[in-house]
Amino acid sequence: MKNKIKPQYLTLIITLLIFSALFGISSIKFEGFFSMSVIMNLFIDNAFLLITALGMTFVLIIGGIDLSVGAVIALVCMLSASLLQKNISPFIVIPIVIAAGGAIGFAHGMFIQYMKLEPFIVTLAGMYFARGLTYIINGDTIIIDNEFYSKISQISLPFLGESFINVNVILAFIMLGISIYIAHFTKFGRNVYAIGGNEQSAKMMGLPVAKTKIMVYTLSGIYSGIAGVVFSFYMLSGYGLHANGVEMDAIASAVIGGTLLTGGIGMMAGTFFGVMIYGLIQTIIMFDGTLSSWWTKIALGALLCIFIVIQRLLVMKRSRA
Repeated sequence: MKNKIKPQYLTLIITLLIFSALFGISSIKFEGFFSMSVIMNLFIDNAFLLITALGMTFVLIIGGIDLSVGAVIALVCMLSASLLQKNISPFIVIPIVIAAGGAIGFAHGMFIQYMKLEPFIVTLAGMYFARGLTYIINGDTIIIDNEFYSKISQISLPFLGESFINVNVILAFIMLGISIYIAHFTKFGRNVYAIGGNEQSAKMMGLPVAKTKIMVYTLSGIYSGIAGVVFSFYMLSGYGLHANGVEMDAIASAVIGGTLLTGGIGMMAGTFFGVMIYGLIQTIIMFDGTLSSWWTKIALGALLCIFIVIQRLLVMKRSRA
């Protein structure tokens, strides 16, 4: 065949097939699984993870990594709870905490680009910094009893019959639309893919490599800040262990969605289905009722191995070409 499927579409097709197979088999096995309410619950429970994974996808496409996203979400929740306790308006608190996430991401980008440090080490340090700062603000749980946050968390909008969606789902889909537009329809997005494909070639082409990399890490911080706001609507509390391990879930979701760890290939739509597969596995375990929740990690590990092997084969094929 002369018209071969592009690697990014091939990985997306595999992701879609896995999602369809899991959902189809579970619908046959479990009564009540094939319903709109189950799908809506997938969206509701994983809205914050989707936003986080979208930001992570940008970082992975340039060949980087961001281990701080879970800690930033916890920091945003704790900072929000602390500021709201001081009777500061939520319309001031929300921009502040999102800006705090962006500032941490900007610092990561500056250190990585100008100090020539490894993204793994820099963002690991950022993770410890954000998590430690969370405990410095308060070592205990702070309940968010602000009227605005309470009302937002309780809003349920009818959707397709008897199912409902909340504000978090709407925000997640807005961020998905924005991410698709940035990645696939802007100059910045094209620069991101070019840098991930070959950074040296991107420099030779005159692309703003330094500026783009710093912007990507800043964007990841902003996405984590927004995810933290969504998570605070979901949990209505600030706690130092909030979103513990979410960075790995975000990376796994992006990789299962077809984003290459080596950079240059990835689609926001793929990340969306990667997050949905993660949520679907959790739902299957809940419906089964006999399996430990740790089977989610086992299943994700197995899927990651499969996708890493597929990615390796694609990279070897691209290298030969």
